[in-house]
Amino acid sequence: MLNENKTEIQNTQKNTVKSNVSNPLSKRLNELAKSAMPAEKPVKQGQTKTSNPFQTEISNIVARINHFNTTKTSNKLYGGYMNTGYRNVIDYTDLINSFGNIFSDKNIHDVFSAIHNLFIEKLGNVFTSFGLYHEKSKCINLKLFSALGNTYTTKVFLSDEKNPVIECFNDGKPVYCEDNKFLNIPYLQNCSSLILPLNCAKGCTGVMIVGKDYLEDYIGLFSFLANYCAMYMQNLELMEQANKYANTDTLTGLYTHRGFQEILSLELKRAEEKNSELSIIMLDVNNISKINRELGHAKGDEVIKLLAEKVKQNIKSTDKAGRYGGDEIAIILPDTNTADAKYLAEYITYCLSCCFVDDVGPVKVSVGITTFPEASRDQEKLLILAEQAMYISQAKGYKEGMSAIVSSSDINFWADDSLNSFAEVIAKRHAQLGIDFEEELVHKFNNEKIISQNHLMELANSLAGAIDAKDPYTKGHSTSVSRYSEALARAINLPEDEVQKIKLGALLHDVGKIGIPENVLKKPDKLSNEEWEIMKQHPVIGAEKVLAPNEALRELIPMVKYHHEHLDGTGYPEKLKGDEIPLAARIIAVADTYHALISDRPYRKGMSVERACEILKEGAGKQWDSDLIRQFITIAPSLSTSI
Repeated sequence: MLNENKTEIQNTQKNTVKSNVSNPLSKRLNELAKSAMPAEKPVKQGQTKTSNPFQTEISNIVARINHFNTTKTSNKLYGGYMNTGYRNVIDYTDLINSFGNIFSDKNIHDVFSAIHNLFIEKLGNVFTSFGLYHEKSKCINLKLFSALGNTYTTKVFLSDEKNPVIECFNDGKPVYCEDNKFLNIPYLQNCSSLILPLNCAKGCTGVMIVGKDYLEDYIGLFSFLANYCAMYMQNLELMEQANKYANTDTLTGLYTHRGFQEILSLELKRAEEKNSELSIIMLDVNNISKINRELGHAKGDEVIKLLAEKVKQNIKSTDKAGRYGGDEIAIILPDTNTADAKYLAEYITYCLSCCFVDDVGPVKVSVGITTFPEASRDQEKLLILAEQAMYISQAKGYKEGMSAIVSSSDINFWADDSLNSFAEVIAKRHAQLGIDFEEELVHKFNNEKIISQNHLMELANSLAGAIDAKDPYTKGHSTSVSRYSEALARAINLPEDEVQKIKLGALLHDVGKIGIPENVLKKPDKLSNEEWEIMKQHPVIGAEKVLAPNEALRELIPMVKYHHEHLDGTGYPEKLKGDEIPLAARIIAVADTYHALISDRPYRKGMSVERACEILKEGAGKQWDSDLIRQFITIAPSLSTSI
């Protein structure tokens, strides 16, 4: 009977004992079952096997023992997290691929969190912890992630030599622990722990700790992953150092100009998101060129280094400073308004006034301040305004031995010192800014609230002066043409209100040159056909871009737009003839031509009054109005020819 049921017993054993062959009691019962069976005899076809009660009972006992030894948890709350006794079947290819993907475009803290999540998902970890060595504190700062989603932080000091974490860090070798009590973290599920060193070329930089049962089976795997983490951390550190050296000025230890711009861009973005203020302080060492020239560049460098040291000593850890130019240092102050920025600037200038440099004396600086978003939301405009304020500070000099600290909010844009300082900034930046200067100028002009005719004339004078400044060979051209046009208008007995309009229109007659590229405007040689076509656009640009948006100036449009038209129809931009050209435009045309003739140009010296009048006579009736030419020649000798 036992012989006939041997196959059935073996099948039962396969199902009940296969996964538990290591259990001693099960193994002994299986051996007993085998010894109770005689040699197997072939079963004849059609013969039916009968059940063996003895063998069936043995199988049931084995099944019950195996069932009893299956690991269970009695607490359903932790079901799925209590992995004691559970062994994952690991797909190593999938694990390594997932692990490698973690390291793309992440900072080290995001990497640690992602690694922990991977270990939970793929390896069934109870916890993962990372600790980095902090040299100043002589400790390892541990951050632990548990499978339940909790995080813990703790410190382990190097003086605690008996702690397995310190043992691993000092020896640079893995340390296996039967439990995790050495972490001293309450409520953390107890399990075996493996402490792994994060070794790289410069030595051990920290540890990785993993908590999991059956860790002895995974020491090689976790060691490999820890080494990979260490290499990634070293690469990050090397990259940060390279960026730091690339963006650090060797003389001052501050950010370079490029580094400063990058930091400012990030801080402005944060300020925008937080809806907070941000101030910029610009400091410029006065007379640095004289110091370099008379005392040598080493002395100039000494002064700049002193300024940098005082800045570093007095700014907060959240503030950033950079060497903005040769002798300029700029400070970024997040969450700081103009008043607080002024207070800091005053203290820095006070500190500098107390420091004496041999052969130089106290270091004196000019200080400009601007604030986001009050002054502007645009990074480039903020820097321009800070520089402009700094130049105005330089012009104002010192009061009671202290630097004049100027904020962009203090500036009257149309004041002479403001426009002059603006021109200085633009002269430095023109290669980068193109015509942004003119755009800003026109924007300011058209948004200025006009309170009187005198105010309007002041603004027009300022605007004309700024436009003339683009071309050093025509300095004062607009004001001279305005004065000549006014004189001619009075000579032909025009009403006073018309005279005033012509005076203003003549002042702005060349305002359209704001849109002409400087390589065309300042070309010393004769313009090519293409360049001349560009130049001929300035009357239209002046009329449509500058005057049309400003309601107070629209009546000046015909003067500005048509002052280059000729009586015979050969002028521009619309080839008007005779009386089609407004009288005011014809007056300005005569005055404009006369001043051009008597002015020095790159390609010729200015003509005498007599020669200029002869040329005007030759063009009378063709280019210019004959009656106007006759009147102008009469008054020309009495007009000042100084330019």
